[in-house]
Amino acid sequence: MFIAMNRFKIARGREDDFVAVWKNRDSHLAGVPGFRQFHLLRGESQDDHTLFASHSVWDSRTAFEAWTRSEAFRMAHRNAGDTRAC
Repeated sequence: MFIAMNRFKIARGREDDFVAVWKNRDSHLAGVPGFRQFHLLRGESQDDHTLFASHSVWDSRTAFEAWTRSEAFRMAHRNAGDTRAC
């Protein structure tokens, strides 16, 4: 098993927008060989931001790395910069 993690600092007041982006996006993970699960976790808040962490669970590091080089990965991340205001 392999777990890939990301951490995000989201501006206070934009947390619901950030969660909505993650819930409504097309991750293109369905059917990707080796993919098991995805989770988004909300952490503690500071004066100016709230921390979030995401993690995806894979059968192996090889499966995860293959996904990062795939068309499904490019499609899932093609509009990532559009929501930087969060």
